[in-house]
Amino acid sequence: MQNTVAVTGADGFIGSHLVEALVERGHRVRAMVQYNSFASWGWLDDVAPGVLEQVDVVPGDVRDPASVRGLVRGAEAVYHLAALIAIPYSYRAPRSYVDTNVTGTLNVLEAVRDEETPRLVHTSTSETYGTARRVPIDEAHPLQAQSPYAATKIAADKLVESYHASFGLPAVTLRPFNTFGPRQSARAFIPTVVAQIAAGTGAVEVGALEPTRDFTFVRDTAEAFVALGTAPAGDVVGGTFNSGTGVEISMGRLARTIAGLMGADPEFRCAADRERPAASEVMRLVCDSGRLRRVTGWRHRHTLEEGLKQTVEWFLDPANLARYRTSTYTI
Repeated sequence: MQNTVAVTGADGFIGSHLVEALVERGHRVRAMVQYNSFASWGWLDDVAPGVLEQVDVVPGDVRDPASVRGLVRGAEAVYHLAALIAIPYSYRAPRSYVDTNVTGTLNVLEAVRDEETPRLVHTSTSETYGTARRVPIDEAHPLQAQSPYAATKIAADKLVESYHASFGLPAVTLRPFNTFGPRQSARAFIPTVVAQIAAGTGAVEVGALEPTRDFTFVRDTAEAFVALGTAPAGDVVGGTFNSGTGVEISMGRLARTIAGLMGADPEFRCAADRERPAASEVMRLVCDSGRLRRVTGWRHRHTLEEGLKQTVEWFLDPANLARYRTSTYTI
């Protein structure tokens, strides 16, 4: 008999890849997609039919406790990925981030507690660390909320921590560093660079080029989720684990690398209307994922260049590129 696992945010970038990875391992997946009037399943619409045969798509909303309870009931594990993630928009609409990222996580915790779900894998983010005070960043690094988005993710992480400490809830937190790959949001750095170069817009408008980041190919991030969802409980429950490569690259160098893969040499300039207060810019992120490696054996399998090649190839498919506007890196 197949184990049923549940995924919130299954219609998103990482969530859709996680659904594929779980099905490959023989799981039946109950996948929550945010209800909408377009009959869209988000990026699950792009998943192969053979995969979808093992997926029960459940329209709902993590902000609604009844939706979450129905999703969780009977699941052997819950992977909680649903969140608002665009950092600049969190300056405009912070309450919506509290509603989804904090209250939504509370609803998941309450459902998992009441249904006695054996495992919850909660999604954090490297943004909770803010600009690195020391590198590489391990799980003991101080948390610094440099945006409303980061603040809501810290709050969600602390709720998970409290439910484990208070009620023994079997939760584990994955804190991925920057993830990239096919299906990534158009507001992210790599998609907007690829889309603008492909459109031949001339100068490519981006965000700040000085910050450094640690980029992990999405397939490797999905495998980190699976590793924590399937590891012996005594090894991981109650813990927080980073996933990343340990290699940092500046946004400027990344942009030039992408251009090189596309045979282009554009001018890069900072978008004039970029919406990010200067003090909120996270300048440096580089991951120490030693704890995850030691406990689960997880390793990233793709180099940055390998992942970028696959990503650019996917974006340059006309059917995929047509979904992305050639807008600048503002939100």
